[in-house]
Amino acid sequence: MSIKEYNNMLLFNKWDSRKIDVNDLGLQRVISLSPSVIPVTFGRHEHQRLRKAEVHLAERLVNKLMRFGKKYAKNTGRMGGKKARIFKTVQVSFDIIHAETGKNPIELLVRAIENAAPNEDTTRIVYGGVVYHVSVDVAPMRRVDLALRFIAEGVREATYSNPRTMEEVLAKEIVLASNNSMESHAIKKKNEQERIAMSSR
Repeated sequence: MSIKEYNNMLLFNKWDSRKIDVNDLGLQRVISLSPSVIPVTFGRHEHQRLRKAEVHLAERLVNKLMRFGKKYAKNTGRMGGKKARIFKTVQVSFDIIHAETGKNPIELLVRAIENAAPNEDTTRIVYGGVVYHVSVDVAPMRRVDLALRFIAEGVREATYSNPRTMEEVLAKEIVLASNNSMESHAIKKKNEQERIAMSSR
C-alpha cells in the first residue's frame, strides 16, 4: 500500500479524521486519529508502557463498551470478546450522529472527550496513621480513559432493562457531551469528580 492510499483511508469507509484538530493541548499527544478503516490492534500495545496513546480513539471507545450490566454489577462476560458486534454498534451510532447533526461524528467524539475529561482527582495519603484525601492533577492518558469510561457507563446504565437501543443511547451521549450539556452522564460525572477534588485541596 502506498503512502497516499494509507493517508486516504476513511474510518468505516465513511469518516475522514485527517482534518480534525484536538483543541485541548494536554490531550493532543494521547488521542490518536491515524488513518484506518477498522481500527483493530489485537492488543499489541498492551505490554508496552504508554503505547495505548497510539491506539485509535474509536477502538478505545469500543474496548470500554465491551462490558455488561449495571454500574458496580459483576461483569457476566456476555459482552466480553464481542468486539465485532460493538464495532457495528459504534458504526451505526456514528451514522445516527451524522443524520441528526450533519457533522463528522469523529469530531464530535473528540469534543466529547475534551469536555468529559476531568482535570483533577483525589488520592489517599496516609500520614501518621491518619488518611487524608488530597487533590491531584490527572495525567493526560488517564483523562482520556476516564472520559471514555464515563461515556461507556452512561450508555450501559441507560440501556439496562430499557427498550432503547445501544446505538441510539451512544449517539445521544456523544452529542450531549460534545455540547457540554449537563444532561450527559459523562459531564455529570466529570463535574462531580472535580467538585470532590476541589473540596479536598
